[in-house]
Amino acid sequence: MDSAGALTGAVERFVGEHLDGARRVCVGLSGGPDSLALTAATLRAGLEVRALVVDHRLQHGSAHVADDAARAATALGARAEVLEVSVGTVGGMEAAARDARYTALDAARDGAPVLLGHTMDDQAETVLLGLARGSGGRSIAGMRAWSPPWGRPFLGIRRAQTVATCTELGLAPHADAHNRDPRFTRVRLRSEVLPLLDDVLRGGSVEALARTADALRADNDALDAIADEHYRRTVTDAGLDIGAVTGLAVALRTRVLRRWLVDLGATEPTSRVIGAVDALLTGRAGGQVAIGGDPSHRLVVESTGTTLVVAAVAR
Repeated sequence: MDSAGALTGAVERFVGEHLDGARRVCVGLSGGPDSLALTAATLRAGLEVRALVVDHRLQHGSAHVADDAARAATALGARAEVLEVSVGTVGGMEAAARDARYTALDAARDGAPVLLGHTMDDQAETVLLGLARGSGGRSIAGMRAWSPPWGRPFLGIRRAQTVATCTELGLAPHADAHNRDPRFTRVRLRSEVLPLLDDVLRGGSVEALARTADALRADNDALDAIADEHYRRTVTDAGLDIGAVTGLAVALRTRVLRRWLVDLGATEPTSRVIGAVDALLTGRAGGQVAIGGDPSHRLVVESTGTTLVVAAVAR
């Protein structure tokens, strides 16, 4: 099977559907098989590629690995740049590394879209993780192929095809020790849970989970569009009109609340925060709901009886 051809075709379709003819892109390159195959396929598709290699500096020799990845990209015909980052501790190592990586890529992309090597296997892991954590429909809907500036041309491609592409093209991807470390939840999902699920269901679990994400994302998009119409009619400079929102179906009401909270400055409000504000809205609870803030003030939502308003409270 011509895996390299299949991956090149996936990039070409992605560009045609989402990038409106743009030919200059960045690729987030780790040096692993997924991102290395993406770099090769993007170049084979005729795009001008700038490979951005993030060195998280979490492992001994990470600078050497990053330099090797940059050299591999250059040999393929891309420009390459290594970005050193400092990883914090908020949310655990996986989340902190992801935050540092995306921040660095966004700062370095110079207006170009950034293509990422996430595959159908990654999508299945995301859906399964969302299901297990009870994260709600938005999480279970998984990753979008295009969420500007982030592009994921390989969400319809299995991980085995990226490995096969590297073999076909004579590329030597880096084997990240973190991808085999059972301390990380995704590693155990990948190496233990999904193989067991495949065994129990006699195969096809990755594809089925990816189809679940696609179907749920379409439903979410439809509900979001309806909720946006209600949002425009119910939110003013004074706050959110309680009477106009209370009678909405829960799926719409919570979407209006989420949009309002994001516009107020809450970063990706959790289901718990949205639920607490909904209880305030419907009179099931009183008081205030904290939604964020800074070292000097915290932002809280409170009810005036007819309107939900936000206030800044000194710490």
